[in-house]
Amino acid sequence: MYEERPFPGLACVWRRTTSSPAVGRVVPDGCTDIIYSATTGDVFVAGPDTVGHVTRMASGALFGVRFGPGVGPSAFGVPAVELRDQRVPLAALWGPSARLEDALGSADDPCSVLASVASTRLRTTPPDPAVGAIASAVSSVGVAELARSLGLSTRQLHRRSLAAFGYGPKVLHRVLRFDRAVKLAWAGVPFADVAHRTGYSDQAHLSREVRELAGVPLGQLIRP
Repeated sequence: MYEERPFPGLACVWRRTTSSPAVGRVVPDGCTDIIYSATTGDVFVAGPDTVGHVTRMASGALFGVRFGPGVGPSAFGVPAVELRDQRVPLAALWGPSARLEDALGSADDPCSVLASVASTRLRTTPPDPAVGAIASAVSSVGVAELARSLGLSTRQLHRRSLAAFGYGPKVLHRVLRFDRAVKLAWAGVPFADVAHRTGYSDQAHLSREVRELAGVPLGQLIRP
């Protein structure tokens, strides 16, 4: 069972519960997460992914906070590109975390604990002011035009994109478009309409992108 809920300043907080060991597929969405396993006590960061991967989940509960695209790295204190396709213990980024682990272990709602810590970090080290503009415009304008609109060279835009998102602008565009397409498909929108609404040239183009980024066809990806 998976459920998520909104939280101010974050993409969401979420909880996943399994009654027995399970296998799931994680696909790129441009986001980064802090995840706490109630079973093992581990607290780790999931960096921005470039491709889908299969993950094995022990029985029990996972709790997480999700940062929107480009937001998390400022809280972690490292460029996003260093976390790309990685799963890193939170202590490797923030130092010893025994106090946080104790608070999570005794909390009725570990998500609230994680969200409070994440929000405090973001207030102390807010994300690059250009993050929102890059994320919102990268799908609608070319790289050169986006750079000009921000008063940057294309090289500066690329460096800042790597630091904030873990990808250059072109890969970021692919990932965010893919994420929008998957969400529409999950909502029951016909695949041809998904392709049209998210800017793919046709359904075949959508299918190729999903296979490349997720590793499986779209129909298999959204299968319950």
